Amino acid sequence: MPSAFTLYTVKDHWHPVLRARAIENQCFVVAAGQFGQHNAKRWTYGKSVVVDPWGIVLAQAPDRESLALAEVDLDALAKIRADLPALRQRLEGVTEPA
Repeated sequence: MPSAFTLYTVKDHWHPVLRARAIENQCFVVAAGQFGQHNAKRWTYGKSVVVDPWGIVLAQAPDRESLALAEVDLDALAKIRADLPALRQRLEGVTEPA
């Protein structure tokens, strides 16, 4: 998930939103947060992160140009999906009303 959150929104919203997406979709989330000054009034704050399907932050980049690396355990992913079968409870072919 690429992003360019501003300083004011990243500190309060970025990680909670990513952790929620990982949990509700039972997937790993790898989120690259753009960092730097883009003009006189706009800074983006980075905080790139890797989150596991349980919502645990596995790696986080510091507040500068950098990398965040984490090992993705596909066996753990399979176990979480087996233990919490929320994705199997979806209704196939159901669409939102127009």
